[in-house]
Amino acid sequence: MSDLTLILLAAGNSSRFKVPVKKQWLRIGHDPLWLFVTNRIMKMVPFAKVIVVAHPQEQSFMQQMCDATIVAGGETRQHSLRNALTHVETSYVLVSDIARACIDPDLISRLVAAKEYADCIVPTLGVNDTIIFEDETIARESIKRVQTPQLSRTDVLRLALDTSHEYTDESSAIVAHGGTRYYIEGDIRADKITRIDDLAALKCLGVPSTMSFTGNGFDVHAFEEGKPMVLGGVEIESPFGFKAHSDGDVAIHALIDALLGAACMGDIGMLFPDTDKSYKNIDSKLLLKRCVEKIHHFGFVIAHADITIIAQVPKISPYKEQMRKILAPLMNLSPARLNIKATTTEHLGFIGRKEGVGVIATASLHYYDWING
Repeated sequence: MSDLTLILLAAGNSSRFKVPVKKQWLRIGHDPLWLFVTNRIMKMVPFAKVIVVAHPQEQSFMQQMCDATIVAGGETRQHSLRNALTHVETSYVLVSDIARACIDPDLISRLVAAKEYADCIVPTLGVNDTIIFEDETIARESIKRVQTPQLSRTDVLRLALDTSHEYTDESSAIVAHGGTRYYIEGDIRADKITRIDDLAALKCLGVPSTMSFTGNGFDVHAFEEGKPMVLGGVEIESPFGFKAHSDGDVAIHALIDALLGAACMGDIGMLFPDTDKSYKNIDSKLLLKRCVEKIHHFGFVIAHADITIIAQVPKISPYKEQMRKILAPLMNLSPARLNIKATTTEHLGFIGRKEGVGVIATASLHYYDWING
């Protein structure tokens, strides 16, 4: 049985990436980057366990996409790694960042071959340029660029990380704790993705799939006397509003379900449960905005949406254009790619009896094209 566990860190916020999509969710074919990297490294060594550290809000969604153990990350890289180590039972652990996407199998082999040489095995690269620090030239032969993955003795790494001091890599923590490290030759292909321009140099990455995805949503709300009516983000002149936990905007609720359906991300009740008091009477436009941000972070772009409002009362036609102009910007769409229709049920059913309103919505998405922007 293998005595090595793989930990991949993917809980960051990509604050330096400067695009709507978090870098771990850039698509390689259909796979997000974190899954592409996980599957790639898993094939190189027979690991006893594979652990991926995720942002807490992404943990359940990531678990649906793979068989690895998905662990919630912390506020820092070190906190995330400590969380992962609680699930490690092997003597050795290999830790890497998802942002190092094109790690070569030879690098992994060199790390594993050297595992008994020190408490931490570290790949490094030299520096070719002249180095100046505080106006003093430093001998570049003494400078090392430290990479991941790093292979560590699990018990030593656990003890080294049991501190409030933050380290940027495992070897620094281990050495500060009195442990040893051994350097092996690194690999330029293991350079880290920090900014969008870094992707151009990575030859292992395929292009995102051009497939589009369609989802539908349906919602109904009964009328409630004396409550303002908000529909499609617009306040409607009416003696009654909607009975609901939020403001009851049934059109936005159906639209959110359509967007989540296209992304295979569940439904509005999972994202914004009505048991959460923070959503009481909330403006549904805020819910739509949060939903769109999440969809964008997960690597999707909204291409089109279509909404059908089914109401005997009130009359919807005077408000359709205003709805388009309010909702389209919330989805980063031009109004030309959002369609809003209205119909009645010819006085049939609860809608025909003027007891409430129903809405059907359809939305289509595609993956963010990180190659062409």
